Amino acid sequence: MKISPADERLLSVLREDARASTAQIARRLGLSRTTVQSRIDRLEQQGVIAGYTVRTHEDYEQGQVRAHILITVLPKKMPAVVKALRDIPEVRSLHSVSGNHDLIAMVVVGGVSEMDVVTDAIGAVDGVERTTSAIILSTKFER
Repeated sequence: MKISPADERLLSVLREDARASTAQIARRLGLSRTTVQSRIDRLEQQGVIAGYTVRTHEDYEQGQVRAHILITVLPKKMPAVVKALRDIPEVRSLHSVSGNHDLIAMVVVGGVSEMDVVTDAIGAVDGVERTTSAIILSTKFER
């Protein structure tokens, strides 16, 4: 799917604040409000914009423990592992990656002991060969 540089700028503004009004976005981009609205509508219809989500403030998540869990999967077990990880609610996202590991899971829990339980649950999934965890200390920026 190919989009224009103007659409890329629009998407960048929406990533920062998807609740911004069309008028606010138009002012930031130097476009008319109707142009911005028609671009958003077109991007939604084309499936470029698949949906909108909620990002919570860092203060809200301050008491939570977040980690990237790198997962190595046994050959031919990927579909079953992905299905099993989808059923663990603390796994917020799952990415297939290149390198020494096959997947990276973003996990969010209430405390270190809960992270231990979730990490053990991930490691116990049939087809998971090995996990490596990296606790997130702070987020420098997010888009």
